[in-house]
Amino acid sequence: MTPAQDAAAALLQSNRRRRLVRRWVLIGTLPLTLAALLFVGKLLSMYAFAHQAITAYVVDDFAGSEASARGQDVLNWFEPYKAPYNIGTALAGAEQLPDSRAELERALDLAHGLEVCAVRVNLALVIERMGDAARADGDGTAATALYGEALTVTVETPEECHSDEAQQQSPDPERDMSDTLDNTEDRLKQKQQEQDQEQQPQEPQDEEEKPQPSEDKLQDLQDKLEQGTQERDQQQGDEPGGTGTDKPW
Repeated sequence: MTPAQDAAAALLQSNRRRRLVRRWVLIGTLPLTLAALLFVGKLLSMYAFAHQAITAYVVDDFAGSEASARGQDVLNWFEPYKAPYNIGTALAGAEQLPDSRAELERALDLAHGLEVCAVRVNLALVIERMGDAARADGDGTAATALYGEALTVTVETPEECHSDEAQQQSPDPERDMSDTLDNTEDRLKQKQQEQDQEQQPQEPQDEEEKPQPSEDKLQDLQDKLEQGTQERDQQQGDEPGGTGTDKPW
């Protein structure tokens, strides 16, 4: 082979090696590339589902809000409490209170730090509404128990939830979180007190005994009635066309 042919063969072999190296590099980095794409896709989908859930909830489309929130629950790696929190909030709007409570309790288990503040607020309100429903159905015992559970959730809320930082993270900026917690606690205490008063046994009140007439008075009244009847019969017998009907007084 001529020197030129040797150089061409060496270049071809070098190109083959470079292609082989690039191929292995591509194969080696493929999992990282896929993971990065999945990471970006998950972030975008989480934002989209969260936005849809909030938008639907604002217009009272609670079914749509729940569906979007459940989309957040798939591969729920980032802020995992938010998906069940949004699901539970949507279910509360649809008056599916037991299911709402279950989702909010799941969110509370996943929340950390100031994340628990909004979860506890909504959970206490849902349990309180369950108590109101039991009270409306006449089940005072269940209502009292539910009010107590809601009060416990409120009282056990960390003190940090009354801070300005917690207010800044509130999902409802127009609602003061500290005031909401205080008002909920006061309201639940009042409802518990009302339930306790309603459930206290009422002592039967003895009816006042009416004085009974004596036997002499009864006999005197009977004599007068008989005398009046006889006189009336005599008068009606003397009047022609008597009908036997008492005259008006």
